[in-house]
Amino acid sequence: MRVEQLPDGRRVVVKRDPSAQAEAAGLRWLAESGDVAVPEVHAVDGDMLQTQYLPPSSPTEAAAREFGAGLAALHLRGADAFGCPPPGGPADAWIGRARMRNEPREDWATFYAELRVEPYLRQARDSGALSSGQAAVISRACDVLREAAGEESAAEPPARLHGDLWSGNVHFSQGRAWLIDPAAHGGHRETDLAMLQLFGAPHLTAILAAYAEAAAQAGAPLADGWQERTPMHQLFPLLVHTVLFGGGYAAQAEAAARRTLALA
Repeated sequence: MRVEQLPDGRRVVVKRDPSAQAEAAGLRWLAESGDVAVPEVHAVDGDMLQTQYLPPSSPTEAAAREFGAGLAALHLRGADAFGCPPPGGPADAWIGRARMRNEPREDWATFYAELRVEPYLRQARDSGALSSGQAAVISRACDVLREAAGEESAAEPPARLHGDLWSGNVHFSQGRAWLIDPAAHGGHRETDLAMLQLFGAPHLTAILAAYAEAAAQAGAPLADGWQERTPMHQLFPLLVHTVLFGGGYAAQAEAAARRTLALA
């Protein structure tokens, strides 16, 4: 990834990556409502993506609150189905350096278990990044989340997710918080919130408070107990990190699975 200057003087970020097509579709989908600031896609060609350059600035609480409220509105724009890709986006997408499949499912729990947890569970187990005991715990958690999340997710329509909402993909610039590097798809809005909490974020408390307030004002408050379900939604990113980096992420994934089991 590098910054270049166009003939007209504009500066752009140029990235060459197999995720270019999926990322471009995700950025456009997240930007179309205007709820949250998203960099403009200038061009995409094969594995080349060219987007608006945003000089970094210091995070502020005001920008964080604006972002939290905007994220709530963005989620409520919805998606065609759980697991659906952005319009025009490929089914075979990416989250960071890991492949990710976007394919519609009838309900969130089935989608989350089949396409977000189990593929990375298998990869991590087969590579030795997870022990057989850890893999067994996570497999049991998949059964539990299908049951525990079934009734709760039925009341939640598919949300328009960023999909990789760790703090590094919330970029502060020009007095605002911008969404960058998405792995966008239709999913459960608690998943974005769980990922945002996984590694922390500047002014996280302000973001979550503004989100909850905006969602309630829109007539779609977060369901009771959403905080307790956070580990369940963190299973996906923790397993992705286990596949990519190994190390202590395997233990964190097991811990999240055990907390998911406690929901039963």
